[in-house]
Amino acid sequence: MKRVFLAVLIMLGAVTARAESVTVFAAASLKGALDEVVAGWGGEAQISYAGSSALARQIAAGAPADVFISANPEWVDWLEAEGVALERADLLSNALVLVAGADDPRVGLDQLKGQDRVAMALVEAVPAGIYGKTALESLALWEAVAPRVVQADNVRAALALVALGEAPLGIVYATDALAEPGVRVVAEFPAGSHPPIIYPVAALSEAGGPLMDYLQSPEAAEIFARHGFGLPE
Repeated sequence: MKRVFLAVLIMLGAVTARAESVTVFAAASLKGALDEVVAGWGGEAQISYAGSSALARQIAAGAPADVFISANPEWVDWLEAEGVALERADLLSNALVLVAGADDPRVGLDQLKGQDRVAMALVEAVPAGIYGKTALESLALWEAVAPRVVQADNVRAALALVALGEAPLGIVYATDALAEPGVRVVAEFPAGSHPPIIYPVAALSEAGGPLMDYLQSPEAAEIFARHGFGLPE
């Protein structure tokens, strides 16, 4: 009888452990900060990082994600329009910057008027690329820059092109520049040149609810702030 009782407890423990394990789909720009936040959560989570557009399409196609963090609200809006049930909240904010190699002395957005290649995330699909294109259009720079844009699958891939010297300039988030010692900020784009950069979080299942709550806690906010993220107004 004791053995049966022990076996039941073990099985219940396994079920509980599985219930605490959640799958998170998150924008590539959150890598590092989100790893640290989830490590302090106490539950078990598997995190997949990629461009928000790719992740949203995977979720719409039935990928078993419990939590989705997008680098802009539009992809969460799109999931809602596709009939994906979710609970959402605005989680973080960010800024858009122009970066160059760590030893590059240039300064200012005027550097975009030269002939250098510019690394960007996909300008028609990935939030960082969309924000970047909008900012360049607002500043009347897009037509001059467009022929020199090197597009990458996500913002961290664009950042890597600059850090490795494959592209002299790149348009990324301020938090990306902070996370990569191989680059330096040349200039920050005016906030009014693009829509506010907001990261919404969405719980796609009941299992994702506890982690979503923790992501909005003061403890998580402190970690995100250390990595350069702000809070939405």
